[in-house]
Amino acid sequence: MFLKSIKSIILVLTGVIIFSCENSISRINEITQLEDTLAAITTYDIVYERSDSGFIRVRLSSPLMKRYVGEDEYNEFPNGFEIIFFNKNGDQTSYITANYGIDYRKRKIMNARNNVVIQNYETNEELYTENLIWNQKKNIIKSNTFVKLVMPDKTIFGDSMWANEEFTEHEIYNIKGQFDIEEDSISR
Repeated sequence: MFLKSIKSIILVLTGVIIFSCENSISRINEITQLEDTLAAITTYDIVYERSDSGFIRVRLSSPLMKRYVGEDEYNEFPNGFEIIFFNKNGDQTSYITANYGIDYRKRKIMNARNNVVIQNYETNEELYTENLIWNQKKNIIKSNTFVKLVMPDKTIFGDSMWANEEFTEHEIYNIKGQFDIEEDSISR
């Protein structure tokens, strides 16, 4: 009799354990989506160089890069980045720097945000904005936010801009102000 009671208790406990384990589809989706928000790779003090015909054309550096994999794979630069462009002779032509960046690898689009600065060494021009999109497929840079372009002889303010990635050609849209810089005022 005692043995039958123990068998019954074990059978009931086994049934409770088996039928109490249930994973709903929504709970499984929650867990797998959480995994998608974690970086697959985290690297510190990264320097990436892209070359063409043996010459470095682009150098990207950042104190922190996080790579996320999945359908829309991207690299995130939460502590900022700097990109330097070089001509065929290896001379620096321009650079972009920002406090935050995200690079969508498959789409070849990089978004730079917060204190974005572009400088063209050849024309001695600097652009300041808060949001910039670099389309690497089309080799263009654009911003749909307020921009300030400082040139050797004037400063231009506008609502948005377009430029080639070397920043040798550019357009400022909806110009809000233009200030000529006199050479006498610079030397004082």
